Amino acid sequence: MEFIKGITFGSFALKGSFEKAAAKESLAKMKERTGADFVILVPAGMQEKAYSEEIDYTSHHTLSGEEIKEMIYYAKALGLRVALKPTVNCLDGTWRAHINFFDNEVHCEPKWSKWFKSYTDFQLHFARIAQETGCEMFIAGCEMVMSQRREAEWRKLIGDIKGVFQGLVSYNTDKYQEEHVSWWDCVDIISSSGYYPKGHWEQELDRIEKVVKKFGKPFFFAEAGCMSTAGSLHVPNDWNVKGEVDLQEQADWYQEMFETASKRDWVSGFGLWDWAWRQYHIEDADKDGGYDIYGKPAEKVVKDFYTGK
Repeated sequence: MEFIKGITFGSFALKGSFEKAAAKESLAKMKERTGADFVILVPAGMQEKAYSEEIDYTSHHTLSGEEIKEMIYYAKALGLRVALKPTVNCLDGTWRAHINFFDNEVHCEPKWSKWFKSYTDFQLHFARIAQETGCEMFIAGCEMVMSQRREAEWRKLIGDIKGVFQGLVSYNTDKYQEEHVSWWDCVDIISSSGYYPKGHWEQELDRIEKVVKKFGKPFFFAEAGCMSTAGSLHVPNDWNVKGEVDLQEQADWYQEMFETASKRDWVSGFGLWDWAWRQYHIEDADKDGGYDIYGKPAEKVVKDFYTGK
């Protein structure tokens, strides 16, 4: 598999966002400033709570099909390969990893069967868009930790996706969960979220390597990133870290990730988290403590790695 020099763009953008000129300007800037050759688009589906059975992908929380198509075609005109990763979130703020139901269905209680039917409809809607627009990859969701034990349902879902999408199919598991997915054999590419603390990369890569060798599949980090907030490099997965802006910590985290991962020939790329569809003014980069790398020292680390790869 060709190495993925990727960045996630405009994650969970609201309907109409990609219709604005700023979105295309930001995507072009992303490619120019980072050397990325791959973009991951993440339309959201919404359910009310972690135990809700219905996923809505028609509200203002979800980009319209037409604006996603237009952005995919624009990305391709820029020379970018594209992955579509439709991802479900909960309206009450509960992290999607906690979506869960009884394993034995009970009358009058929420059920896995109804949720997976809704989730399949959500995924297939975007898989058809990915096929129509010629996306190179489809990622069947992200960090659905509690659902991953439902092997039969996931295998059926992946099969249904492959019935409408002819490109590569992956699934993005969460950090520390790589060895807890029993059905990696049915996807084309294993992927996970690489939010590992600085100083821990070697041991985590040792662990992930065993999974990759067991299943004999390509692997890449479909997400990886660190905020530019002091202390984030120790808990890069925690977007609630509070502290002073520290641009160098973010750059140091990226440098270590790239240096350690480069020693492993089975790591086939990254989908860094993330690049906003509407950017702050570059003069304000030193005031931004988020994951974005625009105008920060980490941006140069990324570009040096991507253009030198």
